[in-house]
Amino acid sequence: MGAWELLLVGVVMLLGLCGVLVPGVPGPWLVWAAVLWWALQDPNGLAWSILVGASVVLLAAQAVRWQLPPRRLRESGATRRMAFFAGTGALLGFCVLPVIGAIPGFIGGIYTGERLRLGGHGEAVTATRTTMRMGGTSVLTELFACLLIVGAWIGAVFWG
Repeated sequence: MGAWELLLVGVVMLLGLCGVLVPGVPGPWLVWAAVLWWALQDPNGLAWSILVGASVVLLAAQAVRWQLPPRRLRESGATRRMAFFAGTGALLGFCVLPVIGAIPGFIGGIYTGERLRLGGHGEAVTATRTTMRMGGTSVLTELFACLLIVGAWIGAVFWG
């Protein structure tokens, strides 16, 4: 697979990661489709293993999501700005502390956005708790699953 094709697969994965944060966009399925495209273009054992792993991770994330309360983020006061801060925090956390850093990064991003918006520590903590209870855990589950898949793909491309 050429560099331009790998770049396109990466762009589709990035769109999928952003799609997790936007209601109505099938972000996890965009990430899975990008892995499928890559596996079909570069058919080897590692590519197929990543595809199977991505399928299992996404199915597990869906099973976990069904156990969580439904998304009601708009009712909690979530904004696009908060989604941006949460996504950026998760991505930074994932890069600083691979894999597990996405979780505190996501929550820290929500807190940072709320702290900037509300101004005080107590109000920001309350708003972060409310957001996580109203559907933030559902978004975090999908985002974490997609970050795991993207991380596995990057590892396979560079070291595989």
